[in-house]
Amino acid sequence: MGASLGGELPQDVVADAPFSNLATRGHQMFPRLTAEEIDRLRRFGEVMRWSTGDLLFKTGEPGPGMYVLLSGSVRVLQRDGLGREKTIGEHNGMGPFLAEVGQLSGKPALVDGLALEDSEALLIPPHSLRAVIVAEAELGERIMRALILRRVALIEKGAGGPILIGKRHDARLIALQGFLSRNGHPHSVVDERDEEALQLTEQFAAGPEDLPLVLCPDGSVLRHPSDPELATCLGLLPDLDASHVYDVAIVGAGPAGLATAVYAASEGLSAIVLDSRAPGGQAGASSRIENYLGFPTGITGQALAGRAFVQAQKFGAHVAIPVKVKSLHCDVMPHRLELKCGGSVAAKAIVIASGAVYRRPAIADLDHFEGRGVYYWASPVEAKLCKHEEVVLVGGGNSAGQAIVYLASHAKRIHVLIRKPDFSSTMSRYLIDRIASLPNVTVHAQSEIASLEADDLGGLAKVYLKAPLADGRRHFDCRHVFLFTGADPNTDWLRSCGVELNDKGFVLTGSAGNASAAACDLTTSVEGVFAIGDARAGSTKRVAAAVGEGAAVVSQIHQMLALEAGEMLPVNA
Repeated sequence: MGASLGGELPQDVVADAPFSNLATRGHQMFPRLTAEEIDRLRRFGEVMRWSTGDLLFKTGEPGPGMYVLLSGSVRVLQRDGLGREKTIGEHNGMGPFLAEVGQLSGKPALVDGLALEDSEALLIPPHSLRAVIVAEAELGERIMRALILRRVALIEKGAGGPILIGKRHDARLIALQGFLSRNGHPHSVVDERDEEALQLTEQFAAGPEDLPLVLCPDGSVLRHPSDPELATCLGLLPDLDASHVYDVAIVGAGPAGLATAVYAASEGLSAIVLDSRAPGGQAGASSRIENYLGFPTGITGQALAGRAFVQAQKFGAHVAIPVKVKSLHCDVMPHRLELKCGGSVAAKAIVIASGAVYRRPAIADLDHFEGRGVYYWASPVEAKLCKHEEVVLVGGGNSAGQAIVYLASHAKRIHVLIRKPDFSSTMSRYLIDRIASLPNVTVHAQSEIASLEADDLGGLAKVYLKAPLADGRRHFDCRHVFLFTGADPNTDWLRSCGVELNDKGFVLTGSAGNASAAACDLTTSVEGVFAIGDARAGSTKRVAAAVGEGAAVVSQIHQMLALEAGEMLPVNA
């Protein structure tokens, strides 16, 4: 069973009961293929043999694909950063297959596969596994379901993967937890005060400046690492070939970017998606989206993004996470993206789907409190931190409403601060009605934060208001503040290219002076560069609209590529 970072898991583990209730889905998680089904798969793979004690695959090493066992016995073991092993299961005889959703792209394995006796298996490499899922519709559906459920199970077991050691409220520890959680990667966290943590920090001579400490499954130790450093330790940073030219490179793995990847790859275009953190963008941080078509009971942003991620990989899109784009060079064809981590990516078409960055209110020393009491999204990581405590939440849009509803089941009380008299002009009615029914939510209209005060350890202690409330209150004794005050376009990386932006930094698209054309024309002022989603001027800030633009831009890319191909043909062709 191989695995990868980068959102290849639908986060149903926190969103959809059918996926979380794994106890009743063993037959779907571990189906046994028939002899006839195995015969149909033989053309996609190669028969391999192992002796007793051999490893078919090893934690941290690139996964070779999916194994269909023909004979013998294989034990699957999960290993953590201390080398401790836990048996996940055993597969015997003809019919079981060993893989999980990461093997759609051959990312590093999360588990070991040990041959308990002489064994034989059909090895189907990642590119052939994707071909199986597309070509064998019914069988491919069963395989895909099993791959997804197995990743969910690895996370729910809470074992294996890197071990994070640090202070519970440390900003870097919270960031690393969020990074791994958003990307569907199993891990465990040990508080620095725990006896085991004390022994480990002493063993590795780690001082306070070294925390959080990360113990990787390969035995290496990271001290206060960044997200890319952690990804490198886990073998997850992608190998990018600077000489390869993609049909389309998509910057941003939010709903718009992932939709582009799915439609482009499914229609035969070579596509790559680059994102600096995780699939889903801002939508990925939504605790529950209830007005997206086709999900009457709602779905988390992570679950929606995770499903789209799997779809993109199913059709062969290359997804590079975490990779930050530094700039776009569009004075040559193909266009070239320069990456902050080094290297570059070339493509005939560039799709700007970089979305927006969270807006930071003008509050003194705000950066000091970020991750230490101030948060810009409400994930299970943050919800756990504020369980049974009072919190302040600022914002009156749909994202704020979704966060309020989610946090209300964790926090003791939520104080909501909005500048307007009520939510009516900024929030969907279903969220307004639900918030009104929550007994532990108090909405304070026409109120704003003036300043923040720290405790003796540097964490948040008090929230002061610009003006007293109706009851005379001037501050809240509060250790957690959630800011949902809007977002600004993430377009600074375009400055080197000359893509035309409006005065607020959003990308201008369509024919100048033609409003109707601008609404459907996703081309920018630079040939071969397109813009979709929240980064585009005039876009509708809704997940469904972003997905629609992601699909529409592929049609326009096809037209551009066809025109270029036509121009290269002889006149009498």
